[in-house]
Amino acid sequence: MPIRIPSDLPAQNILLNENIFVMDSERASNQDIRPLEVGILNLMPNKIQTEVQLCRLLSNTPLQINIDLIRIDNRASKHTPQEHLDNFYHHFDEVEHKFYDGLIITGAPIALMPYQDISYWDKITQVMEWARRHVQSTLYLCWAAHAAMYYHYGVNRQIRDNKLFGVFEHQVYEPLNELVRGFDPVFGAPHSRYGQIAIEEYEGIPGLQVLAGSDQVGAYLVASSDKRVVFLTGHPEYDANTLQQEYLRDADSGVGTALPENYFTNNDPTAEPRVTWRAHGSLLFTNWLNYYVYQTTPYNLAELSAD
Repeated sequence: MPIRIPSDLPAQNILLNENIFVMDSERASNQDIRPLEVGILNLMPNKIQTEVQLCRLLSNTPLQINIDLIRIDNRASKHTPQEHLDNFYHHFDEVEHKFYDGLIITGAPIALMPYQDISYWDKITQVMEWARRHVQSTLYLCWAAHAAMYYHYGVNRQIRDNKLFGVFEHQVYEPLNELVRGFDPVFGAPHSRYGQIAIEEYEGIPGLQVLAGSDQVGAYLVASSDKRVVFLTGHPEYDANTLQQEYLRDADSGVGTALPENYFTNNDPTAEPRVTWRAHGSLLFTNWLNYYVYQTTPYNLAELSAD
């Protein structure tokens, strides 16, 4: 699919080298269609890496998509050049008047902090509330999925003794749901989190349906019956070496994180990781864009409203 991103965004050259079709603003302006408007609220410290990962997954559809990169924190980043933030990111205050077909809110490296202790928690909740009236379907990733459960339904996560870390098998629970259309009955996906919400907590909320998960990881994919909200507790967007980099970083800092499960060949950290999740990740994002966004969104986005 042609995702429309700025011509000098670093992600463009990376994706083009992977034979992924991206489109710059000049070419996109000559197409007489209404593209989908998708915002990405990127809470990760290494924003460029996350941009590439998400744009890759948004690229497998014939739909044209305009991508807005959004941030809510004006503090300098240790892992992303300030010039990059200034050139490619909109502060939320600059786009809150807009309406979006889809919104992705990423995880954040604040897994052990109580929500109220997060310096930008008020801003995150402002975005979550705004999305109810300005976004057709919002996809919450990892930490954001648990944060949204807390904000929208008052369900707080439990903190695990050990991080759920590695690539784990999941079962499809609701094969007729469009979000998991085409999934194998059992599929793998990466996880890297301390937070946990029991499947029963999701199932106890009217209008929510657990679509995939397992006894080991709990709920993996949860969606509302109106398709307006999706909770994804894992990381299908991860690159082949993302878990490896996290493991080595924790080892260097003395955190003592265990070896990621089901990841390195023969559980040997000097061996190449085994990549077993990309096909399902691509299909998941394609299904979300098609069935939860494109097939349900109004042509005039200003018609969006809260339930």
